[in-house]
Amino acid sequence: MSLPRPGTGYFIASDPPGPGVLVLHSAWGLTDGIKQRCGELADVGYSVLAPDLNDGFVAEDDEAAIAHLQTADMNVAASLVQSSARLLRPATNDPAAPLAVVGYAMGASWALWLSARMPELCRAVVGFSGTQSIDFDSSRSAYLLHFGTDDTVVTDAEIAHVGLSLKLAQRPFRIVHADGAGHGFAEPNHANHAPEAAAISWRETLEFLAEHHHPNR
Repeated sequence: MSLPRPGTGYFIASDPPGPGVLVLHSAWGLTDGIKQRCGELADVGYSVLAPDLNDGFVAEDDEAAIAHLQTADMNVAASLVQSSARLLRPATNDPAAPLAVVGYAMGASWALWLSARMPELCRAVVGFSGTQSIDFDSSRSAYLLHFGTDDTVVTDAEIAHVGLSLKLAQRPFRIVHADGAGHGFAEPNHANHAPEAAAISWRETLEFLAEHHHPNR
């Protein structure tokens, strides 16, 4: 079984290994909160990989996260997202099966991108506070997209655009708005973390994955 080298990501799996879930963090980095979510996915039957897209950097506030994101090489990140998806598949219960992808903010944008650009790798996408402005005509995925009503980073127009793009591509999707929640509300350790809204969105996420990407138990 090929697993990521130490320091390049976080891998955790159920016993026996289950379907694969790729978790893509926000610009805040591979935080303890993201690792906690990975553990919760493994607990219900998944094999989970969260690549470190920040190469070890973990932000302490939004300003640092944004500054780091502005210096990131998008080509390197795209390559890492793709290679991580390929790396995860042999560590699952079915190496030929597509994955689910769960992404936060920047990671949600990458999750949407991956499902459209490498459709054979993805069957389900969950996004928190992230959009994409691409078409999804080649996608084979179902989508659950979470946003906060008080998000000051992602605009209503961007949310409407991704919804229209998914509708035009005839993909099954649902967009859920968490009332009173801001950008990053669902991410543990984020400055805008809203525990109650996060708990509801996580329950909906597990239900969505159980429907579209059946776990071991």
